[in-house]
Amino acid sequence: MSALTVKRVDRLIGASVLGSVLTVWLVLTGMDAVLQLLRQIGNVGKHGYAMRDALMYVLVTFPRRGYEMFGYAALIGALLALGSLAGSGELTALRAAGMSRLRIAGSATGVIAVLIAAVVLLGETAAPWGDQVAQSMQLRMRSGTLGIGTRSGLWTRDADNFINARGALLLQRDGVSRVQLADVRQFSFADDGRLQRFTQGQTAESDGTQWVLHGVRTTTLDAQGVHSSTAATQPWPVRIDARVLAQSLVQPQYLSMRDLRRNIGYLRNNGEQPGSYALAFWTRVMYPFNVLVLVLCSMPFAFGALRSGGLGKRIFVGMLLAIAWYFVQPALVNAGTVYGLSAMWASLLPAVLLVVLAVAYFRRRTG
Repeated sequence: MSALTVKRVDRLIGASVLGSVLTVWLVLTGMDAVLQLLRQIGNVGKHGYAMRDALMYVLVTFPRRGYEMFGYAALIGALLALGSLAGSGELTALRAAGMSRLRIAGSATGVIAVLIAAVVLLGETAAPWGDQVAQSMQLRMRSGTLGIGTRSGLWTRDADNFINARGALLLQRDGVSRVQLADVRQFSFADDGRLQRFTQGQTAESDGTQWVLHGVRTTTLDAQGVHSSTAATQPWPVRIDARVLAQSLVQPQYLSMRDLRRNIGYLRNNGEQPGSYALAFWTRVMYPFNVLVLVLCSMPFAFGALRSGGLGKRIFVGMLLAIAWYFVQPALVNAGTVYGLSAMWASLLPAVLLVVLAVAYFRRRTG
């Protein structure tokens, strides 16, 4: 085949794959958004949460839903596109003209790779920002007093005290989720508006019944001057509902890699295990590789069994693989961490096993 012919073939395969993947991606993300909207409608009326807030919540979380759904859309869309070409005899013609299966798969995955780059950018910019906005909306809806800014952290008022925490982490200890606030600052004012006391803590944790400040420095201002004191720990009598806060925190898997690295460094510097934050970070790192492996391992179906099947069969196989990956991938990652694998190897494990199974299956079919 001449170079010009190859370029034309690449455009033919690329256009077919691009159209199918984008269509499936929009349908899957749209369905997920509609289901979330129905859930949000049930919250309308709580603490002033209105229908426009429900619509805004779905809108700002749409990028993250697109990020999550892209892998399944890439799998199903690629199968539909190549299956359609196989059904019309175009793949047979390309094979007869000397184009290898690997070359055809390469043309298809090239389009997927370009889309992955755009999706990764989406997942590191608009998606985390949207989830932080959604987090703040959910927190106000559940509490009515708490609020979270995308840059300034958590803010709340407790009587004459204004409280700010620059960060909030969700930790797992002994199988129980606990909230830890970082860089906590409490401003206490007198009735005339004068600042009376400033309290700063490195961290604050709730044990389910009360909050405790760690690494505390208290500064008091009175007629005699400014007085400071320090304490390793001290009770913190505030009315912040830790359960509501835990339900409203952005989950580690929804954070950007930059935020995950910052939280991992913070936890390690304080002698904590990064746990779910490290796992979420490596899952993000492995995301492009996992999607490409998933798509490549499914493509041989388009050259074999799918050639004699129709659209329904292609959709069925694609959905079956996507559903299996949806359940098996996190189960394998969690199993890997339980048995002592590092977060990096645990995140890589599902893709490696998929490659091994795919190679064994197709060797058996062609053997």
